[in-house]
Amino acid sequence: MRNVSSVIPHDSALRDLMRRNLAAHHLLPVPEGVEKRAAVAIVVVPSQPGTDPDDPYWSANLPDNMASVPGDVTGFDGSVNNVAGGAAFLLCRRAATLTNHGGQWALPGGRVDPGESAEETALRELEEELGLTLPPESVIGRLDDYITRSGYAITPVVMWADTDVELMPAPHEVAHAYRIGLHELQRADSPRYVSIPESERPVVQLPIGRNLIHAPTGAVLLQFRWVAIDGRHGARVNELEQPVFAWR
Repeated sequence: MRNVSSVIPHDSALRDLMRRNLAAHHLLPVPEGVEKRAAVAIVVVPSQPGTDPDDPYWSANLPDNMASVPGDVTGFDGSVNNVAGGAAFLLCRRAATLTNHGGQWALPGGRVDPGESAEETALRELEEELGLTLPPESVIGRLDDYITRSGYAITPVVMWADTDVELMPAPHEVAHAYRIGLHELQRADSPRYVSIPESERPVVQLPIGRNLIHAPTGAVLLQFRWVAIDGRHGARVNELEQPVFAWR
């Protein structure tokens, strides 16, 4: 049964808490090497409860194939609705027409261009994918780099938006953008760990609505919860595995 924590207010106290927690966390970066570099944006915005009664992606007859999800998926049908409220983060459903990872969950982000910092990439990709322009001072910290099975080292950049934002998703990249209340990250049934025969590492799953978010996005969001919200400085997620369907 779904068990959700209380809505978290979007206010200056939360912003300052997250900024302090991120500053106190000793980063575990991945040295420059064979991995391609990418950056993603975890953007904290205000949201109103009840503003997302439907899941446009799922109701368009494009539900997740839960049969490919490892572990017990009883009670999960792939839909995400009624998850907004209070402080929230932006999460995207990738367009189903994309060659790689079509229809999967992702934070706004992409490959780091030559000469760019992770922060610059995250801000640029946020504008390109969601039509949202934030100033450099919106960045409040970083999380550890996460190495994906597809050969990327992803740097998560945490940002804060003082007021509600207007989103204009790029249709060729983003099927829909969701405001997910931070309280969804603190559900009693989150995180979940399952075993797969293809790896000795545990696969991490974050329940969001009636869906399960996997690594790399799920791992990044779990560390965001542990470090930025809960203040668990030094908590790591680099050993958490992706499901096989996300390895390509």
